[in-house]
Amino acid sequence: MISDQQAVASPAVGVHRAARQDKPWGYEQIFAAEDGKYVGKIIHVSAGQSLSLQYHQHKDETICLISGEAALSYGPVGGEMTQVRFLPGDTIHVPPGLVHRVTAITDIVFAEASTAPDGWREDVVRLEDAYGRTGTTAP
Repeated sequence: MISDQQAVASPAVGVHRAARQDKPWGYEQIFAAEDGKYVGKIIHVSAGQSLSLQYHQHKDETICLISGEAALSYGPVGGEMTQVRFLPGDTIHVPPGLVHRVTAITDIVFAEASTAPDGWREDVVRLEDAYGRTGTTAP
């Protein structure tokens, strides 16, 4: 039997719809966002589209391809980029300062888990962007 004290101390649990944010390359769904702790996203990218060539100053993230086929480019700021084929189940850790870009060869879906330091929504340095967002933090 649960005491009144245990019932009060239990966290509230609820079901909610993951927030969808449309992007020029597809869309993302933020299913978890605890400021100062973590962010979880499911990202959908249409075939032939690319995310910005970018890096983060503070955010640490890991991405895992769920479906489709992608090209993943990564490397140090100002350094030589490595490009690899990215298939379902492939995972990469993206520490702060690592330049990276995901390009969808087919329609893709990937999961992204990241830290959520203060200002995490604006912690993007875009070096190149096919959609006119270079140098901005626009969605």
